[in-house]
Amino acid sequence: MSTSRIIKKYPNRRLYDTEESRYITLSDVRRLVVDERRFVVVDKKTGADITRSVLLQVISDQEQQSASVLSEAFLVQVIRCHGQTDPQSLASQLESTLRRYLSELKGFSDHNSINPLTSGPQMP
Repeated sequence: MSTSRIIKKYPNRRLYDTEESRYITLSDVRRLVVDERRFVVVDKKTGADITRSVLLQVISDQEQQSASVLSEAFLVQVIRCHGQTDPQSLASQLESTLRRYLSELKGFSDHNSINPLTSGPQMP
């Protein structure tokens, strides 16, 4: 059984990886996600689980540093949906759509030896 790695977020906004005993960046958190490593981010002061908030920061950081995946129109629609639709229904629909998309990419990449997450050749 795999346990989640604990990352503590300090009041100074620094992230501390308790498994590696070192401070990490949002890029390091992204790497954990891409490598499918289980982790949880806790606020050092309150003990609250703030994983979602940190994941949103990772997405925001990626959107600012590279070609944008989330269009302005998409973000506007997500904002409009908050409070007007059932949040669980919206989340389920978005997750399902993304899973289907990634499955299609995986099928394409298996056929063409391209990794959809890195756009590079897959390792055998």
